[in-house]
Parts: sequence; C-alpha cells; structure tokens
Amino acid sequence: MPTLGASPPVRIVIERLGIEAGIMRLGLNPDGTVAVPPPEQARQAGWYDGSAAPGERGPAVVLGHVDSARLPGGKAVFYRLGQARPGDRVEITRTDGVTARFTVDSVTQVPKKRFPSRAVYGPTRTAQLRLITCGGTYTEDGGYDSNIIVFAHYTGAQGG
Repeated sequence: MPTLGASPPVRIVIERLGIEAGIMRLGLNPDGTVAVPPPEQARQAGWYDGSAAPGERGPAVVLGHVDSARLPGGKAVFYRLGQARPGDRVEITRTDGVTARFTVDSVTQVPKKRFPSRAVYGPTRTAQLRLITCGGTYTEDGGYDSNIIVFAHYTGAQGG
C-alpha cells in the first residue's frame, strides 16, 4: 500500500473508545525525552514531530495524558486508551486534509523503566502508529509506573 507524504496531524478519532481530540505538535524536553502536552491542555493529544507523519513510512508517535486534576472527573484525552483492542480503527486527520486510517494490532502495558524505545521509535518498513499514555500504579511522589502503548498499522487514507 502506498504511503503518504509528510503532513502534521491535527485531529485523532477512535470512535469505539469515544476519543475525539485535537493534536498539537511536540518536540523534545531539554533532557532529550519526548515532551507531552502541558497539563492545562490535557484534553489534547500531541504528535512527536521527530516521528513520521501519520501515513508516512515509519512510526508516527502520538502521546496523551490519561488523567488530569484540572478536568471534570479527572479524565484526560487518553483516559480510555487502555481499553483499545486489536481491530479498533484509529483515524488521524492531517493538515493537508487527508485522514490516515490505522487498525490496532496490539495494546501493551510496560514499566516505564523498561520502555521499549526501539519498538516505539525505531524504523519500520511500513507506515505505523504508536499511541502512548500513562498506566499502572500511581504514587504521589513518582507518578505512574507504567505506560500503555497501542501499536497500529496503516490501512489507507481518504480525502485531501
């Protein structure tokens, strides 16, 4: 299947989970880690601009908060991401008007200390998608001890 060219994402929809949100552009923190959306924008997801654009060859990486004390009920953009399952559809609209479609392959929870950087950020032969949020046990002094990672593959596009 032909891949798409570069175009930053602006919106994500995972209909089965009721996720529909804007996407902001994220870079790196001073320590070299990938930035996350600021707490006051916990309703939005963020695309790591050092990754592929959705539909472009390689892994497109989109991150979001699972919860936030600043939101009603504490539910942030990826509150239900851990409920994703293989076969779920993810649609990401890009600035060029094209909507890239993905199908979930797997959902995993991994300790932050053993984050699979190569599996998430490493090169791929096809267009892929990685969705990341926090998970596991929360402590006041350490935050969440794990990440939820959704792995998905590109299945086509519409529009543009």
